[in-house]
Order: sequence, then C-alpha cells, then structure tokens
Amino acid sequence: MKKISAGVIGLGFIGAAHVEALRRVGGVEVVAVSDANAASLKRAAEGMNVPKAYEDYRELLNDRAIDAVHICTPNAMHFKMVKDALEAGKHVICEKPLAVSVTEAESLVKLAEKTGLRNAVNFNIRFYPLIQELRGMVAAGELGDVFAIHGSYLQDWLFYDTDYNWRLEPALAGESRAVADIGSHWMDAIEHIAGLKIVEVLADFATFHKQRKKPSRPVETYSGKLLRPEDYVAVDINTEDYATVVLGFSNGARGVLTVSQVAAGRKNRLSFEIDASKKAVSWDSERPNEMWLGDRDRANEMLFKDPSLVKERTRKYISYPGGHNEGFPDTFKQLYREFYSFVSGEASVMPCYATFRDGLRELQLCEKIVESSRKRAWVKI
Repeated sequence: MKKISAGVIGLGFIGAAHVEALRRVGGVEVVAVSDANAASLKRAAEGMNVPKAYEDYRELLNDRAIDAVHICTPNAMHFKMVKDALEAGKHVICEKPLAVSVTEAESLVKLAEKTGLRNAVNFNIRFYPLIQELRGMVAAGELGDVFAIHGSYLQDWLFYDTDYNWRLEPALAGESRAVADIGSHWMDAIEHIAGLKIVEVLADFATFHKQRKKPSRPVETYSGKLLRPEDYVAVDINTEDYATVVLGFSNGARGVLTVSQVAAGRKNRLSFEIDASKKAVSWDSERPNEMWLGDRDRANEMLFKDPSLVKERTRKYISYPGGHNEGFPDTFKQLYREFYSFVSGEASVMPCYATFRDGLRELQLCEKIVESSRKRAWVKI
C-alpha cells in the first residue's frame, strides 16, 4: 500500500480509538487531529504524538497533505463536516450515524457518488472474524432457510440518573438514542450476515429516567464520575433508555431486537441467535472469539476463532493464531485496512465495509422505528 496521510476530527473516546487503530494499518499515517476544545486538542495531540493539531476542522480539510479524514464528532456535526470533507477532495470514514436525518444522508450519498471518493460508516461489528465466518456460512447455505433472528444490545453506562453524556441531548444526537446509537450496530450486522432486509417493524420505547442530573462540567463517555450533588442540574430526558423492536424480514423470517443502556452489569454486549432450517447459531460480542452452533440430532458445537478452522475468505480478517483473542480494537484495524486498500487502489472487489449507502439504510430503519413507537403500530420500511 502506498503511503496515505489521514486526519481525525473529534478526539473523544471514539476518536482516540480511530487514531490507535490507524497506527496499526500499514501504509497509513495519522498526520493531523482536530477538536474544537483547545485544551483537549493540545492534550490529545501531545499524548498521541500527532504532528499537526487544528482547533478549526476546516484548517485540517485545507491541508493538502491529508488524503482521508475520520469524522468522530457528535452526531449533529456529521452532515456539515462530511459534506465539507468531500468537497475538499478527501476520502471519508464517518462515525455512525452518517447524519441525523434521512434527507441529510441522501444528499451525502449523492455527493460521495458524484465525487467518486471512497466513503465508509464505522460499523465495525462486521469485522469480527467470526461475524465474517458466519456470513460465509449463511451464503453457502450451511444454516438453511432462516426462520428467526433474535438478540439484544445491552449496556449499563447510563444506568444511574447521574450518568450523563451529549448523546442524551436530541439537538446533538438526534431524536432516537438507544436504537440509533447501539441498535443500529445490531441491525447493520444482522442484515450484513443474513443477506436479508428488514421490511417492517413494531417498536416499543421506554424512558426510565425521566430526568437526569447533568454535570456542570464535561464528562467523557464511559468515564467514572466523582461529582458532588451541587455539581448537577436536573434535565428532562426525551430519548429512550430502552426499546424492543419486533422485526419482519424480506424472506418472511421474524425477529426481535432489545436494546438498553440501563442494563446493570452489561458493559457492551451485542448478542444474537439465528434459528434456521438446518441449525442455529449464536454469538456474543463480549465473547467474540466463540460461536455456538446448535443442532437437533447431534451434539452442539463451539467454533473458536482460529485461521485453520475457518473459511479461506475469513482468514484475511484474522491477525493472530487460535487462542490469541481478537476484539473491539481489532475490528477497527480490519475495517481501516480494507478501506485504505480501496483508497490506494490495491483492492477492486466489492468492499465489505459499510458505505454511505449503508449509513443511509440505518437512518431509514431508525426513522421508521421511531415512527412505529409513536404510532404503537407496525410500520413498513
């Protein structure tokens, strides 16, 4: 791969993860970072040892040395920043969601296709090795016809009413929280694996903390809090802590997704089971190197991530031998390795990563799920 220079905009929890993963991709160098908070920018740039730091992201986009940018800012900023990046001639990887409305996302898809620049949305779950293996199994007919898909995405980082983050504010994150923030990952992964489309939804939302105590100073995602009662101010909450969504798939299969950000003890658990006519399969992101295979007439099996045990196409997403666990940071590395192979021109087949069109798809799903929750009725996609 030829040397490619990248810039990262937004230096919170996920921006730092992008920088770390990019440094594990051969041929890509992080040459600049940007964040509107001057103190955070200086601290992060020095800690990450990045040569250039811009308080104004537009200065980063005007840097001709930069080939591609990663957008890691709050959701409401994505549309403008992605648009500006494409118009500046940069390849773009954007954190999900691509935008906060279907209309915005549609315009970004059109602009990206007009420019011919490479584009991706950071749906990293696709890049766990056993997710890729399962996708190959489904495509090869090893599971048979899919009957049902059920699962959940559970977290506890917003368990207490004193837990607070910008994602709780619709002006910054959009009108859906749990579904858009984590449910979108589940739906993208399932459609990617099963090769099926969700065609109708029935959703039920719940907000358990009607009010939360917002800290009077910024608090990073997932960080602990050592604040006193007088350091908080009460804020009304209008987005969901929890949702259950009944799903109808394009082949007639049914499904259920439960998402919650107030599930005590569940730190970041995406799980699912696919029940099909030949066998069932289940996977859990907190045990990502194992996949359960269920049978009716013989003993069940457990497949472990090992290059010698998986299909040939899966092996390119594995960096270590069996017994050497690969997890969340490795999915970012694999996604970026594939993305930049297309940027460099080394790859020419259909990409496995989620493009802006996939980002648009998730916004369409989320908007229909919100509509369903309000109507308390089935809604077609």
